[in-house]
Amino acid sequence: MDTLDLVRLSFDPASLRALNVILGLVMLGVALDLAPADFSRVLRQPRAVLIGLFGQLIALPALTFALILAVQPAPSVALGMLLVASCPGGNVSNLLTHLGRGNTSLSITMTAFTTSMAVVTTPLNLAVYGGLYAPAAGLLREIALDPLDLVGTIALLLGLPLVIGMTIATRLPRIAARLRRPARWFSVIALAGFIVAALAKNFPAVRDHLPGVLGVVVLHNALAFAIGDVLARLGRLGLADRRALTVEVGIQNSGLALILIFGFFGGLGGMAVIAAAWGVWHLLAGLTLVAVWSRLPGFAALRRDLPGLEEEPGEKNFAD
Repeated sequence: MDTLDLVRLSFDPASLRALNVILGLVMLGVALDLAPADFSRVLRQPRAVLIGLFGQLIALPALTFALILAVQPAPSVALGMLLVASCPGGNVSNLLTHLGRGNTSLSITMTAFTTSMAVVTTPLNLAVYGGLYAPAAGLLREIALDPLDLVGTIALLLGLPLVIGMTIATRLPRIAARLRRPARWFSVIALAGFIVAALAKNFPAVRDHLPGVLGVVVLHNALAFAIGDVLARLGRLGLADRRALTVEVGIQNSGLALILIFGFFGGLGGMAVIAAAWGVWHLLAGLTLVAVWSRLPGFAALRRDLPGLEEEPGEKNFAD
């Protein structure tokens, strides 16, 4: 057994509550830009949603397992990779889709669908693929997820903030307009800062393992972004939808993964390091991708095609 499998990281209850609050505020900030009509508009054109769900719920866990077979990581690292891949899309994906001028309604709808389905898909994918990877099967047998606890976490992190944010946007539009920009940047800074602090607190325990784990995270995250982009292109989706799916599959809810790891897995070292490193790296990779998009010729074309994009992202518009 790899020595990282023996490491248990500390994360006190107060920190877990703070992480829950931060993730809820991330969702609240994004929901300030939404109206009920955004969801009905997406559902009238379900092709992009179905492609995204396939990428997020089926392709990413399956190809993560293939990557594990190729890399042969420590058992706890493999479980961490599978857990991150089995979690729903990260709430920060909605913010990055905003910044990248993608279809934010599609991104939000994808996050809502995958998060609501996570009560089934997260433990199912983890159990299936974790059981198939022999080195991790023994560790997995010691772990039991409580679906009711997971449902409560999902409601806290997504459902309640989404309802509150949309209510504010609908009934108090001036207040919502003032809150949008600071809320977006608070989302990125607070979540990244929290994860960095968690890593720093436990740094002596993981210092020797971090370089190797970071390499796995970079490769895994690149695979996730590629899955979203390739599937969107194969589905012949428009530019705004392609960007939304690329970000949505590439940005996983690593905060939720951390909550599950410390709440259900006892802070298992490899899992926690993977989730925390992913939480930092995917923000850097996502922001870099958005910056690259903003300098591509297609970005200018997208601005011309979607009226009003200069002031607010084009979540209310759809690429053909």
